Amino acid sequence: MEEKLVILSRSGTGVSEVADVRSEASDEMLMVRYQRGEREAFAELVRRYHGPIYNFSIRQLRQSALAEDVTQEVFLRLVQKASEFKHEARFSTWLYTIARNLCIDQLRKLKHRRHASLEHSGDDQGDTSLHERLADSHPGTDAERAAGGSEVARALTAALEALPHEQREVFLLREIAQLPFKEIARVTNTGENTVKSRMRYALDRLQQALQQFEEYARALR
Repeated sequence: MEEKLVILSRSGTGVSEVADVRSEASDEMLMVRYQRGEREAFAELVRRYHGPIYNFSIRQLRQSALAEDVTQEVFLRLVQKASEFKHEARFSTWLYTIARNLCIDQLRKLKHRRHASLEHSGDDQGDTSLHERLADSHPGTDAERAAGGSEVARALTAALEALPHEQREVFLLREIAQLPFKEIARVTNTGENTVKSRMRYALDRLQQALQQFEEYARALR
């Protein structure tokens, strides 16, 4: 894990060489260069994808520490599996497939722990409403809870977290990863029409959540 991060700071000839790698090289060309041994190409791929992979992971896992672990592991896998990358494939699809599989593994572990915890405590808060979650996550007066654009973002975040996994996954791959539906279908190993259907359902649910929030905010005025 640490070796991967050290690679980023070992540019032998300084900033100018990294700048040359950045130029207009495609992700796929950078992978060709990395497979030939150019560490600066790897550094540029990390620069391009570290933030998006982390954002995708934290929206899936909802825990920053786990998202950081997954992001680190994604780039470690890139190092380990670089020779397996086929250049007729799209790099972003290949990388997000790795990230998705790692997130699924973490979600399975979390589900197992959650079930064990609920069996022990006898308490399940899975049916908490959007309004209740908003109130609990932002204590204060009703007017304070209703004010500001940050509350809209909070409502949408809560709604996104409440989406079924398949819908949230497609939404994130589309909106954060900026993948076309055809590539999302490859990442998720589903049909393109199924991907589009999940996206429509996700957008409908998010729109409904936003309408609920607006009604909730008006009621508090």
